[in-house]
Amino acid sequence: MTIELVVRFAVDDVELSALHARAFGGDPAVVAPWARRLDEHALTWIGAFQDGRLVGFVQVAWDGGPHAFLIDTAVDPGLQGRSVGTAVVKAAAEEARAAGCEWLHVDFEPHLQHFYLRTCGFRPTPAGLIHLTS
Repeated sequence: MTIELVVRFAVDDVELSALHARAFGGDPAVVAPWARRLDEHALTWIGAFQDGRLVGFVQVAWDGGPHAFLIDTAVDPGLQGRSVGTAVVKAAAEEARAAGCEWLHVDFEPHLQHFYLRTCGFRPTPAGLIHLTS
C-alpha cells in the first residue's frame, strides 16, 4: 500500500465530505464548504492519497500563537488500522512545529485514547466541552 501525504492540497468539497461521511457514518449527499473553511481558518491540513483518491485527512487550527489544535481527523474505514491516521497526525504535528507552534492539542472520544496517546504520542490532559446547539 502506497500512501502519499500532501500538505495544503487543493480541497475538493465533494471528495472531503464523502471521506468524512464514510469515516463517521454521515450522509454522503451533504457537502460541506471545506475549501473555504480551511482557507479562512486552518493553519494547515494534510491529505493522505492512495492512487489519487483521498483516504485520510486532518486539519490543524490555531490561535495565532503557540497553540495548535488537531481536528477533523478522518481515515477511510477500509484503511483504518493501517497507519494512515498515524501518518497524517504526525505530519500535522511537524507542520505545526515548523509554523512555530509550541503545543498541539487534541480532543477525542474514549475509544480513540490508545491511538492518540500511545500511537501518536499525545499525553492525557483534563479538558472541558460545552454542547452549544442543544
